[in-house]
Amino acid sequence: MAVKIRLKRLGRKKRAFYRLVVMESANQRDGETIEIVGHYDPAKEPLYFDFDEDRVKYWLSVGAQPSDTAKRLLGEKGVLPKEAKVPKEPGVSKKEKKLKAEKNQ
Repeated sequence: MAVKIRLKRLGRKKRAFYRLVVMESANQRDGETIEIVGHYDPAKEPLYFDFDEDRVKYWLSVGAQPSDTAKRLLGEKGVLPKEAKVPKEPGVSKKEKKLKAEKNQ
């Protein structure tokens, strides 16, 4: 089984916060976890993201794969390399895209 680092949703309706957890990839999102390594609350201003860097690095070193969201959050904190955003149409400005979309309608 593969091990993943991903977010586990907690909180109430429309007021969610998340735990950064290590769990088997086959488990449900809110299922059994191996270890809790951090917390993330997108509702706080500024965003609250706290994690145990040593434990995250350990799990990555033994082969745990981060989810896309976990990879983005860890990239912003410098644990993983930050992925560059690649535009769908390089060299075309937003203004040109908007004009093109208006012509097609």
